[in-house]
Amino acid sequence: MRVVTISATYGTAGSQIGPAVAGRLGVPFVDRAIPSAVAQELGCTLEEALAHDDRAEHGLGRLFSGAMRLPTVTFGGVDMYVPGAMPLAPEEFVRRTERTLTDMARDQGGVFLGRAGAVVLADHPGALHVRLDAPVGRRVRQTATLGEIGEREARRIIADNDRARAAYVRHFYRTDPSDPCLYHLVLDSTTIPVPACVDLIVLAAEALD
Repeated sequence: MRVVTISATYGTAGSQIGPAVAGRLGVPFVDRAIPSAVAQELGCTLEEALAHDDRAEHGLGRLFSGAMRLPTVTFGGVDMYVPGAMPLAPEEFVRRTERTLTDMARDQGGVFLGRAGAVVLADHPGALHVRLDAPVGRRVRQTATLGEIGEREARRIIADNDRARAAYVRHFYRTDPSDPCLYHLVLDSTTIPVPACVDLIVLAAEALD
């Protein structure tokens, strides 16, 4: 069963490329299914689970906003708000997420977007690890165009998401998610058209058989 992990900075069409690759390879696309599965196992709400997810609006990105002034738990030495007083350390949540990801990769394969997949599944046989990235200016223009918003707002969204995703990987895995050594393939999907990116990823995944 084929396994592809995709690390995508905001504005690089990861949510379009991931499902397209999965469809071509005949495997599931796994994105929000991971925190949903973990939430079900823990018996907590999806909102609470997403507070620890690497791309949640109310997750790590909010650590930098100074908005955490409600009931808090300690998260990597920083107090942060967790809705519903979830009785679980962030490290334990991440451990359960890792287990869900590895179980899915082993049992059904898939294309996994985010959640430090290239690190968690680094030793999975035959897994292809992909990074989608581009200069901020091009990501801002693409986000503004696709989201029909102003470039100032697009830049703010990108900055918040970049901080959240980098903080998640650096805190829990002590590595930089932009390190090209983590990946087999690094693509600028703001310059290379999305269909061509899909073709390249599928070709590389099939070559690992």
